[in-house]
Amino acid sequence: MDAKKTRLKAPHLVLIIGIAFAAVTGISGIASAVFDQHDDSTVTREVFGGIPSAVKITFYVIIPVLLVYGAVLFSHRVQNWTRGKPDNRSTTSKNVKRRLADFRAGVYMQTLLRDPAAGIMHSLIYFSFLILLAVTTVLEINHQLPGSWKFLNGRVYQGYSFIGDAAGLMLLVGVVWAIVRRYVQRPYRIRIKTKPEHAIILGVFLALAVTGFLAEAYRIALDGTPDFEKWSFVGYPLALLVDGSSNIAGWQQFWWIVHVLSFVAFLVILPVTMLRHMFTSPLNMYLKDRDRPKGAMKPMPNLMETELESFGASTIEDFTWKQLLDTDACTMCGRCTAVCPAQNTGKALDPREIVLKTGEVMAATGTPQVSPPIGTDPDIIISANSVFERITPEEIWACTSCKACDENCPVNIEILDKILDMRRYLSLMESNFPTELGNAYRSMENSGNPWGMSQNERADWADKIEGIEILDGTSPLEADYLYWVGCAGSFDDKNKKVTQAMAQLLQRAEVSFAILGPSEMCTGDPARRSGNEYIFQMLAMQNVETLNGMGVKKIITQCPHCFNTLANEYPDLGGHYEVVHHSQFLEWLIDQGKLDLSTAKLEERIVYHDSCYLGRHNDVYMSPRNVIGSLAGIEIVEAERNGTKGMCCGAGGARMWMEEHTGKQVNVERSQELIATGASKIAVACPFCYIMIDDGVKGEGLEEGEVEVADISMHILDAIEAGEKATTEVPAGVVDD
Repeated sequence: MDAKKTRLKAPHLVLIIGIAFAAVTGISGIASAVFDQHDDSTVTREVFGGIPSAVKITFYVIIPVLLVYGAVLFSHRVQNWTRGKPDNRSTTSKNVKRRLADFRAGVYMQTLLRDPAAGIMHSLIYFSFLILLAVTTVLEINHQLPGSWKFLNGRVYQGYSFIGDAAGLMLLVGVVWAIVRRYVQRPYRIRIKTKPEHAIILGVFLALAVTGFLAEAYRIALDGTPDFEKWSFVGYPLALLVDGSSNIAGWQQFWWIVHVLSFVAFLVILPVTMLRHMFTSPLNMYLKDRDRPKGAMKPMPNLMETELESFGASTIEDFTWKQLLDTDACTMCGRCTAVCPAQNTGKALDPREIVLKTGEVMAATGTPQVSPPIGTDPDIIISANSVFERITPEEIWACTSCKACDENCPVNIEILDKILDMRRYLSLMESNFPTELGNAYRSMENSGNPWGMSQNERADWADKIEGIEILDGTSPLEADYLYWVGCAGSFDDKNKKVTQAMAQLLQRAEVSFAILGPSEMCTGDPARRSGNEYIFQMLAMQNVETLNGMGVKKIITQCPHCFNTLANEYPDLGGHYEVVHHSQFLEWLIDQGKLDLSTAKLEERIVYHDSCYLGRHNDVYMSPRNVIGSLAGIEIVEAERNGTKGMCCGAGGARMWMEEHTGKQVNVERSQELIATGASKIAVACPFCYIMIDDGVKGEGLEEGEVEVADISMHILDAIEAGEKATTEVPAGVVDD
């Protein structure tokens, strides 16, 4: 796909394919006129039966021309994609299975079917259209064959007729359903983006379905409604209704021509409206697999050595070709909008608009110019090749980087990457970031952590626990594991309790571990997610140098952000470690019997809040649940939004260090949802989630005695200690000699 590496450029390939299809169509018309042989079977139908020769000739001229027209316009769009930077999405022997699986998942609408109503509706339209296309192709192939080779006769023809009518009925039902959904039910995410072109598209599909059945009905009536046509279970009853009416032949020609004109209209609007996603969306789904982990940001060169003069993305050429393809693959369904925590709490960000606005700038500044992804207001003027012509910094900084938009997109559009690339530009090139974030930057640069605390205090939490080995960062690690505490676990009073609980659990399980204490620096996640690659690289390189110098191989983390950065992003800087989140490690300790829970019991109703960086960024959903579920007496409930649909706490993407000035606070929204489950305890597995949810619960006027928020390690330790206490207590009425 990278135009610089292929001899045949992608736009030219599109043209060649379009011209090839046009040539085949035109040649088939000539062949059918010259070599057409009659099928002697009495159970079949004549192609173009009752249609004048002039109309047939016109058909075989117009359709090839429109196919070339569509190929030319589509090649222009592909030419716009090639304005982007390289992005290795090559198909190899290692990824071909994953690519095909991604393609199948999209084509089978597995993501769409998460919303059953919308999924079934789209499936009715999509699959029926494919079937009808196959039905038409089979008819044309049969049309070209010698008389003795023709196969659309007898039982085969009857089955063919049944399949065609079934597909037509599916299309009709799906289109009517779509019309009702868009113009009667009018869900918010659909209503706000409804444009005139949607009415045109649905009108064309409706015309294709209705005129197809009417043309069939009059054809059957013209043939005398033979019994074998009963397999056309829609067309035949309609034929009985019109049988005996005047000028059946004329009506048959009329409806056939209108049906063909409907198809012509389809070909005309296909390359210039959102209908193009019929091609671009499957392509985008196939290209989902990439050469970096799911939770990793795009790597950047060493900023101290690079010759690059601009960082991040502000112009169309700053994005990759895949990111530009994304803008044409968007179906405008709004599923990203529906799950965005910023959008749902009244912030400026709408993920769908990020994609569409980027596409608008690409379309308006390309050579040649192409139509925007969807119709725009005539008052919108794009005067420069900058996405900030249409996208405001307020939209970009509202993002919590929760990845809900990417996870919920049915066609695998990578929205978060675009936002983070634009943050890089705003932060590194314009210093255009929230004031509070500047304080965190200075703290990371000067103190090694965003809290601005002295590094000498990093291991203060260990004062109350005996036997914690603290390394100075220069000695080799002799323990089996390095326990990476993280900034929150070291400095935040709430999360110090998590660190202490986890350390005690490790000691109980007789795990050999050590900590770095003052030698541990922030991993740089807040800097990188807010676009400041310079500070990220400064911190990350120091950490990698320390860890590699100590010979560290295995790391336990309690922060999903540290987990994601160490595991997925440090390898680009030479840091290759086996990193495990504490939820995964606790699950393993329990499964192996190394952590004894035989007496641990928790008579509580508990709900687990999914961490975005543990879940959607790294697909770890069950480990925390399995850890909590291993306790006796526990009743686990789920929040309305959980798992892949989980609601963010609001702290990701460095939002922990930014204030919310607009709309409802994200953590309040999520806390109310968790409280609504009736749980007496809320379990978390992330220090940011702990802070945000605990603050949200207390903001609702609930104290610890009513609803307690705590990390999974704290719940486990409490249950173990409570069980031990219960077994050592002297039963009432028993005298201790």
